[in-house]
Amino acid sequence: MRNRSRVRMGFTLVEVLMVAVILAILAVIVVPQFSDASTDDKTSALRATLQTVRSQLELYKAQHNGVYPPAAAAGVWTEMTQKTNVAGVVTGGADAKYGPYLQTVPINPVDDTTDMATAQDGTNGWAYDPGTGVFKSNDSTVMAADSKTKNL
Repeated sequence: MRNRSRVRMGFTLVEVLMVAVILAILAVIVVPQFSDASTDDKTSALRATLQTVRSQLELYKAQHNGVYPPAAAAGVWTEMTQKTNVAGVVTGGADAKYGPYLQTVPINPVDDTTDMATAQDGTNGWAYDPGTGVFKSNDSTVMAADSKTKNL
């Protein structure tokens, strides 16, 4: 008679549990890095948006006799996204030779809104002062970071 050896197939319970433990340890290490990356992405997007809007506000001021666009409810966006004359009036006439400075109304990446306030009150959207041209994020978490970084 021949001696047949048994062929072992599959994994033991201990081997499967060890693989599960190793995968769990890797997940614990990797997941927090993704949440930090999301916050970093929003901060980078906010900085880029602020830089764009601030530079376009300065261009508007240079082309409109040293005056920033008004801060009426939707005013700043109207003047920034449409053609204006030298007085800053949105017209369809031949004298509307300035702008548009922005293609669309910018969305605040921190809170996903385009709301506008004339003072930084910590609600949401943007804060804009037409007298000084200061344009900032109006989110309370960004305001806290702003006191440290002076860039937002």
